[in-house]
Amino acid sequence: MKKVAVIMGSDSDLPVVEKCIDELKKYEIPTEVHVYSAHRTPDEAIGFAKTAEENGFGVIISAAGKAAHLGGVLAANTVLPVVGIPIKASALDGMDALLSTVQMPPGIPVASIAIDGAKNAAIFAAEILAVSDEQLRIKLREERKKAHDAVIEKDAAVCAKFN
Repeated sequence: MKKVAVIMGSDSDLPVVEKCIDELKKYEIPTEVHVYSAHRTPDEAIGFAKTAEENGFGVIISAAGKAAHLGGVLAANTVLPVVGIPIKASALDGMDALLSTVQMPPGIPVASIAIDGAKNAAIFAAEILAVSDEQLRIKLREERKKAHDAVIEKDAAVCAKFN
């Protein structure tokens, strides 16, 4: 199975990013985690992106707040899918990071997840890898079934109480 890289711009992003890492572990996806800043360690970020494919990665998840240029720097240096997690890290409540993540120029896409949407970033990465991994598709379907069943149970409880 291909690996997923989780790159955050600062270790202050870790409380959000841990939800992503935990979700990837749940699906037994090999994961590598790094702190690389688009502004403070650009050479390291670029170097990682340029060698990610040959190092066995299938998806890169980028978590960054404020200017959130990390996803774009990574995407500019690889053809692997890059999934951005805008982090709520400023007085602008993450809107700055969201807009920086989604407003990429033509030809350098970064898929954007919701502000602080780390769990969905992991699930989206799993879905990308599942295109060529049947066992991972089965796990994703099982999780969807569990979520479905949980809502049906909650509906039954509410109906029993009020109907």
